[in-house]
Amino acid sequence: MKTLILIAVRNLLQNGKRTALLTSAIASVTLLLVIMSSIGNGMYDTILNTATNLTTGHINVAGFFKITSGQAAPVVTQYEDVRDTVSSVLPEDAAVVDRLRGWGKVVSPKSSVQVGIGGIDVSAEAGFREVIELSSGSLDGMGDGGGALLFEMQAERLGVQVGDDITIAAPTIRGAQNSVDVRVVAIAQSVGLLSAFNIYVSQEILRELYMLNESSTGALQIYLSDPEGAEELSERVRGALVDAGYEVMDPLEKSFWQKFPIVTREGWTGQRLDVTTWRDELNFLTWTIDAIGALTAVLVGILLVIIVVGVMNALWVAIRERTKEIGTLRAIGMQRGRILLMIVVEAAILSFAGSILGAFAGAATAAGLTAAEIPLHESFQIFLMSDSLKLLVDAPTLVQSVLIIGTITTLFSLFPARRATHMPPITAINDLQ
Repeated sequence: MKTLILIAVRNLLQNGKRTALLTSAIASVTLLLVIMSSIGNGMYDTILNTATNLTTGHINVAGFFKITSGQAAPVVTQYEDVRDTVSSVLPEDAAVVDRLRGWGKVVSPKSSVQVGIGGIDVSAEAGFREVIELSSGSLDGMGDGGGALLFEMQAERLGVQVGDDITIAAPTIRGAQNSVDVRVVAIAQSVGLLSAFNIYVSQEILRELYMLNESSTGALQIYLSDPEGAEELSERVRGALVDAGYEVMDPLEKSFWQKFPIVTREGWTGQRLDVTTWRDELNFLTWTIDAIGALTAVLVGILLVIIVVGVMNALWVAIRERTKEIGTLRAIGMQRGRILLMIVVEAAILSFAGSILGAFAGAATAAGLTAAEIPLHESFQIFLMSDSLKLLVDAPTLVQSVLIIGTITTLFSLFPARRATHMPPITAINDLQ
């Protein structure tokens, strides 16, 4: 094998122009594959990161409290006890935060909007600060019972700016109407669909609005280092709550606000907990993630077909030019299998060298495109939750791209190589004049 590798390397160096052409072709298609994969990865990561930090954890322990059978509120009572139970089955690196949830009308002197209201402790949520880009004001003003964070589209509709007062009105869990006056302390850049329907206030304000005590919250949001493990871990969380004696709702792949009609039709009263994953809570957005994955797969498939056809034709021409050489080797006694292996080794060296070069070039190009912050049209911003194109390249993507391109081009070199080695030596020697 060592001898075959040396022969293959010498052949590649001897035919420098042809080698450079084929290497460039393989590197180019690998670069395209890396770019396309990184676009899909970047979109997926942006949606997941933004949506989970704004509205949902990777796993959520929430639920409904019903004073009467026909009226439900998204409330978890005695949540610290629930938190202790849940924490017993979570990995050490999991982070748990509590959020209050609500829905109400925001009224300004000029207009009004119906929005979801999140009650947060911004000092405990570093991830929230990372995905929010402020246009004006400061998130520090939301502490100590402070004010409200609006997004640009809401502020424009309401005709308010930082420092203005707004009124938030909503029914309490007992059905009585209540309202609180809140000062706008920050306005953030819009981040797509979610920013159209959500505002954020301090937990103290939302507790005052819904007349809740300190032992109640809306949801415990659990953040994991590996979001892909959320489904399996959620079952363990569910089991721990059931074992501890809590009433737990049956799994349903819907967000909490989509469950209100279902819950209010049921005849039970009291507290029932609900364990969901980020995919459940974002079911109205997961079609975007799935569509991105499907589109990326289709485009990568088309690209691979182009790669196979183009590179195989190039290899075919390259091997065709060496038909006389192959015939000479056969005439002096080299077996077909050894010649075939020599050509395949040569193709493998060429393919993997080109694909590795293309992978690094693709990573550099992706980093450059991300740094350039290419703006996205508003129609894309709604679903991608970003105002600029973000590409994400990781080690698995690079390794996968190299293996795909390198393996496919090597395997398809077998077809022209096998044909050349099966020609009679005298025919091969006289094939090219």
